[in-house]
Amino acid sequence: MKNLIFISIYVCVFGLIGNAQGPRIVYSEPEREDSRRTEFEIIGKIGGNFLVYKNNRNDHDISVYDDDMKLKDRVELDYVNDHWINIDFIPYQDFFYMIYQYQRRNTLYCVGVKLDANAHKIGEPFELDTTHIGFAANNKIYTTINSDDKQRIMIFKINSRNQKNFYFTTLLFNQNFELLGRNRMSMVMEERNDFFTDFLLTNDGDLVFGKFRRTNSNNDFISKVFMILKYPDSLQFSITDLQTDKRILDELKIKVDNTNKRILLNALYFKQRRGNIEGLYSVVIDEKKNIKIRDTASVFTDELRSMARSSEGSARMAFNDYFIKNIITRRDGGFIIIGESLFTTSRGNSFSRSNYFNWGNPWISPIDYYYWSPVYNPMYMPWSRFGGTNATRYYAENILVLSYNPNGGLEWTNVIPKSQYDDESDNMISYQLVNTGGEIHFLFNQFEKRTLLLNDQTMAPTGKITRNPTLKNLDKGYEFMPRLGKQVSARQMIIPCVYRNFLCFAKIDF
Repeated sequence: MKNLIFISIYVCVFGLIGNAQGPRIVYSEPEREDSRRTEFEIIGKIGGNFLVYKNNRNDHDISVYDDDMKLKDRVELDYVNDHWINIDFIPYQDFFYMIYQYQRRNTLYCVGVKLDANAHKIGEPFELDTTHIGFAANNKIYTTINSDDKQRIMIFKINSRNQKNFYFTTLLFNQNFELLGRNRMSMVMEERNDFFTDFLLTNDGDLVFGKFRRTNSNNDFISKVFMILKYPDSLQFSITDLQTDKRILDELKIKVDNTNKRILLNALYFKQRRGNIEGLYSVVIDEKKNIKIRDTASVFTDELRSMARSSEGSARMAFNDYFIKNIITRRDGGFIIIGESLFTTSRGNSFSRSNYFNWGNPWISPIDYYYWSPVYNPMYMPWSRFGGTNATRYYAENILVLSYNPNGGLEWTNVIPKSQYDDESDNMISYQLVNTGGEIHFLFNQFEKRTLLLNDQTMAPTGKITRNPTLKNLDKGYEFMPRLGKQVSARQMIIPCVYRNFLCFAKIDF
């Protein structure tokens, strides 16, 4: 009897320890319609189901998976027109909205529809706006953005027929898609030299973006930076010159801090043209007044440079391949900056920031279209604007983490070392974050004993990095695409993967 009790205790205790060793992975079965070329978007977790949108040569479907990633249904979106241009999704707990655009003759339609947890329509599609155009559109005209709490939704378009005077049309909705306001405003542009940052929406419904000016039409360094806000009760833009003191700034990244009613603007900076990156420049803006509260410039130390440099690079040039990928705000007003070393080589030529200056960024002023809508994708890679050939090799190396206190002072720094590369495609490299509250998980592929394995490293609030044991259920034959994954709940993530050339999905429970 004592032996039985001892065995029971042993099984319970060590069984719990075994279950606590790491996240659990379950896989969906490959569907014969889905291949490497399938376009997809992970919608999220809706009413206990996991939904993924798929597009195969204009066949639009949503796959509905249960908690074990078993396919419950594949719903055909037969009401999406053949001349489909773009689809966006806004998920909620028990339903989601789908916003899609299509063209019929000389009119482009922006339409919304509400769907339930099984991807079935709740009511009929509703028209949001139309645009008359005199050409066959192949780029989307409308951009859909939403606030962090999803209580405010905005759809906007930009008419750029006059290169020196852009016209914005904004439509602000609440969570029930009831129209709160429609406005049309103009913005003076300096032809070819003015550019936009990404566009964001605050929880109060304020449209936030930056406009910056390069010194010449060859996209040289940034000479002017303006913070622009469109308040719901205003008929014009609020524009503030941030006066960056002639610092040579790299790509600008904006983050809304809804808790503290502030806007953060961050950029890596140089001391001189064509020089090396010296550190991080940060600006804090009051959201309600659109005024600069403070700006700080933190210089990267020699110790940090030694940690961040690649195995073959010099410490002096350590940050020249780094790009800001994530900004995480804290309740106390502090924030965390996460960057990654990214570059390519192709037939003896390599990607560098001089290429970046020469080619510009994804939000460049358009030339060929009367209407234009900037695309912001938090998972885009800086080289994606260049195209590529089969001879291109993509690299994603070390991850940089910087923590700042509420006053803008640098608290701590850390570097997660990794070395990744792939030929022809960048889908398998880079990383994705999972924020579980008490810690942040970094998921990325890494070769171990000639086998590509999905790694999980966690970062504590103090900056301590822990390399966790190998994830359970890493079945052979599955190739993960972590940077294209999406966190769908407090402790769950969906990651796309490839199995025998078929697209499938893995759910990870932390």
